[in-house]
Amino acid sequence: MAQLKNLSSSPHVRTSHSTSHEMFNVVCALMPATFFGIYWFGFHSLLVVLVSIASAMLTEFAFDYVTHRPNTLWDCSAVVTGLILALMLPPTVPLYIPYLGSLFAILIVKCFFGGLGQNFVNPALAGRIFLLISFGTAMTNYTIDGVSSATPLAAIKAGENVSELKMFMGFASGHIGVSIAALLLGGLYLLVTGTITPEIPVSMLLSFIVFCGILGGHGFDPEFLLSQFVGGGVVLGAFFMANDPVTSPVTSKGHIVYGIFVGFLCAVFRFFSNMNDGTSYAIVVGNLVVPLIDRYIIGTPFGIGRKKGGK
Repeated sequence: MAQLKNLSSSPHVRTSHSTSHEMFNVVCALMPATFFGIYWFGFHSLLVVLVSIASAMLTEFAFDYVTHRPNTLWDCSAVVTGLILALMLPPTVPLYIPYLGSLFAILIVKCFFGGLGQNFVNPALAGRIFLLISFGTAMTNYTIDGVSSATPLAAIKAGENVSELKMFMGFASGHIGVSIAALLLGGLYLLVTGTITPEIPVSMLLSFIVFCGILGGHGFDPEFLLSQFVGGGVVLGAFFMANDPVTSPVTSKGHIVYGIFVGFLCAVFRFFSNMNDGTSYAIVVGNLVVPLIDRYIIGTPFGIGRKKGGK
């Protein structure tokens, strides 16, 4: 009986894309930022990435084994969760941090809610928020060559001068996935391959820039807006987390509304909270609003809109 095929009614959508194919594309897109982060921060950052991915994969395998479910490791979604979480971590965190973060992300947020496609928020982001709440000191300790230093956003808030070019290239303190240039390269790859559509990242980033100008206290000063764009995790969030198909709206108009809302929250959290960068919280709140967006922004059903007898 398990081998019976399900025949659904037309229309039938035919595509070469599969979950594993899409997840593999995301992994490929994250490689430039991953390699640069390891190069810039050193060997320990490589261990953080490997432990995070291994913890995510082992947790999913163990859950499938204990609950007698088919092995889902081959869809590569656990690898993506572990890798994204690792890129959001400081490069010198103790190795139990990525282990516990991926364990929480996969087991609590993904598996306990039914597995791939059933999670109501992005697992990697939920894992990072769990770590921020539980291990605040370790999660905000940024060091380069053994010297603790403030992140660029913290320096900007303190009134210090920062180099936007160094921030853009990734030669700055911060999380492992700090290179905006590498992240934009990966985002372009996702767009070219059709893995994502531009509505969410474009609307989110534009909304963020506009509200930074409105709320940031410096008006639309280009240097200030550029420093906000290349600082923090807004680019990583826009291309690799906000557009998660499971936790984002289903319509193109919904994508735009969702992107604008998340971009607005990113700016609000950045300027009116005690966090230097609230992208994680902004996207998770956006995830929770997605059911409302899908309820009130409804696409045209297939076959509706043509004149009777029209071609």
